[in-house]
Amino acid sequence: MKLRFSAARPWLLAVLAMLQACAPVPAAKPAGSERPLLYPPPPDAARFVYERTIRSSADVVPQDASADLRRMVTGEAIIGEGLTKPYAVAVHQGKIFVTDSADRVVNVFDVPAGRFYRIGEADPGALAKPLGLDVDRSGTVFVADASAKAIQMYDSAGRYLRKIGGPEQFRRLSSVTADPALPRIYVVDIGGVQSEEHRVRVFDTQTGQHLFDFGARGTGPGEFNLPRDLAVGKDGRLYVVDGGNFRVSVFDRDGRYLESFGAVGTQLGSFARPKEIAADPQGNLYVVDAAFGNFQIFNEEGELLMFIGTRSEKDGPGQYMLPSGIAVDEDGRVYMVDQWFRKIDVFRPVGLKPGEGFLGQRPGAPTGAAKTPK
Repeated sequence: MKLRFSAARPWLLAVLAMLQACAPVPAAKPAGSERPLLYPPPPDAARFVYERTIRSSADVVPQDASADLRRMVTGEAIIGEGLTKPYAVAVHQGKIFVTDSADRVVNVFDVPAGRFYRIGEADPGALAKPLGLDVDRSGTVFVADASAKAIQMYDSAGRYLRKIGGPEQFRRLSSVTADPALPRIYVVDIGGVQSEEHRVRVFDTQTGQHLFDFGARGTGPGEFNLPRDLAVGKDGRLYVVDGGNFRVSVFDRDGRYLESFGAVGTQLGSFARPKEIAADPQGNLYVVDAAFGNFQIFNEEGELLMFIGTRSEKDGPGQYMLPSGIAVDEDGRVYMVDQWFRKIDVFRPVGLKPGEGFLGQRPGAPTGAAKTPK
C-alpha cells in the first residue's frame, strides 16, 4: 500500500493544484481558528466579519496549476508585488487603489479581473509622494501628490489625464475627496506648524477652476488645527478630521460650519490621533485612530456605534500598529490600511454573503454567485 500511495501522489497533487487554480482566492482566516472573526464579538449581535487580508498581487492574481504544484513540492512561498509604505485606500467596483509613498505609485488590486497594476510609475503623471486619493463614480482617480503639491488625475486604467493645482495653490497636501454628486473635489491642505493656511480647497474637476476655500487655523467652531481628511456623507454634508483639535467638524456643501463631535481622550468615542475618515451608503462615519489602532464607527449625529481593531505589535486580522487609510465600498465592505504591517484588512457586513458584491466577483467564482449592487 505504501508503494502504491507514493506512485499515485504526483498525480493527486497535480489534480489538486489544477482545482485550486480554478477556484476563487479564499478569504484569509485568523491563525489557529476556523471560526469567523466577528465584530462586535458574541454575545452582541455581529455587524461585521473579517473577510480577508491583501498584502501583495499574489492575493488577487490567480496562480497557475504548474506554479501551485511546484510550491507544494518545493515548499517555496508565493511571490507577488507587495506594499512598501501604504497610506490611503479607495475602492471602485472591486478595484482597490492604494497609495504607496515609498514606491511612489498607486497599487491597483483589480479583484474581479484577477489582475494587478500600478499607476504613476512614469511620465506623464509620474508620482513623487502620493498620499491621499479618491475615485469618483466614473472611475476617475484623484491622487494628492505631496511633493508635487498637485492633484494628479488618471482614468481607471491608469492613463494620465491632467493635474489640478500646483505649488502656488497648496502648501502641504494631505488628502483629496471626490464629491459623489457634483463635478468637484475637496482638497485638505494640512498647512503645518508654521502656517496659518489650515484649510479645505475646492476645485471643479472638469475645468480645474478653484471654486472656494473654507476653514482657517484656530480652535473655534469651523477652524482647523492640522486637518487630515474629508468624507462626503449621504446627505452631502462634509466631515473633516481636525487632527490637532481631536474632533470631526461638519460643514454643508458650500463650506458653512454646522457642528462638530469628538474630543481628546482615551475612551471610546474620543480621539487621540485621528487620521482618515470614510462614509458608508447609510451615512455612518468611519474614523481611523492611529494611537488606538482601530477605526470607530459613528452615526450621522456623531454618536458612537462600535469600533473594530486593536493596537498590537503582532500582526493579525484586526490588529494594527500604524493604521492610516480607510474606505467603504458600494456594498458596505470596509478596507483598513496599516502602514507598519503593510496590509489591507477587509471587513464584510454580516448581511452580505462572501460571493456577493463587487469583491465577490473573483476569477473562477461560480456563475451567478456575485450580485452587482443596484
